[in-house]
Amino acid sequence: MFDVIKSDLEQLEDKLLEAVTAPDDLVTEVGTHLVTSGGKRIRPALCLLSAHGGKAFDLEHTLPLATALELIHTASLVHDDVIDKADTRRGAPTANAKWDNKIAILAGDYIFARAFHLVTDGGYGDHVSGRLAWLVGNLAVGEITQDKQMYKASRDEADYYDRIQKKTADFLEVCCELGARVGGMEPQEADALAQYGHDIGMAFQITDDLLDICETSEQIGKPVGNDIRQGIITLPVLRALQKSDDRDELLAIVQNAQMTNEMVERALDIVKATDGIDFAKAKADEFLAHAKDVLPANLPADIRDAYEQVADFIGDRDF
Repeated sequence: MFDVIKSDLEQLEDKLLEAVTAPDDLVTEVGTHLVTSGGKRIRPALCLLSAHGGKAFDLEHTLPLATALELIHTASLVHDDVIDKADTRRGAPTANAKWDNKIAILAGDYIFARAFHLVTDGGYGDHVSGRLAWLVGNLAVGEITQDKQMYKASRDEADYYDRIQKKTADFLEVCCELGARVGGMEPQEADALAQYGHDIGMAFQITDDLLDICETSEQIGKPVGNDIRQGIITLPVLRALQKSDDRDELLAIVQNAQMTNEMVERALDIVKATDGIDFAKAKADEFLAHAKDVLPANLPADIRDAYEQVADFIGDRDF
């Protein structure tokens, strides 16, 4: 789906390694571990695709922004892993597991700083800097909101959608919008791509929540049922809390901060016995269909095709 920007993404890998290289060997080691531990590079790829769709595309000018976006994503994951006490991500040890929480948090802070340094040097102007600051703030608010709701079992769909918007959709929205602006698209076209990014971001998080229930630990690179274990209510669980005959048992489990592995397995069985998985998949498909509908009419054919393939990938992914 990213064939049209394959060479751009190859250069991105070099930029990422360059960005995390520091005078201190340990900082470089941690940063290199983080940026080479896999990842689909969806965020910088969306930025690059948007920029290619404009009339003033310049890779040298766009690449620092795309690199910064991936660094912000990487840094946020480092902090997430510390908060979640995660040992693995994408099948590789997390920074907190490989080193410790202190080093992981400081490494995340360093990577955030490197991202904003790239943006400042890129000369993108106040709008880009402002949108990225807004994004990082929303990521933090989303995590705080999620933490506040852990083991509370809110059954309000609006709360869920607001949380995943801040957690994922805002990020993909910003990637698409800023790439379009840097590439020279008209404001209304950039706004349309921002809407596309929002829609695929909502679908991406819903499918991520589904993978936590439906797939194996080997496929997703982290323990299955991890959201339930952390008291996080995702859409299929929310649906089961509304519809299952065993809703009271499920509620008791997801509100128990000391739940056992057996309780997690039981919760997964209850969710799978309802239409929660199909319900969540249908919601994701709605967002993806709308994403395709809002793509600007004058996009180059190869860029439009890539965007549609991204939407299809999100709908079908199993990792």
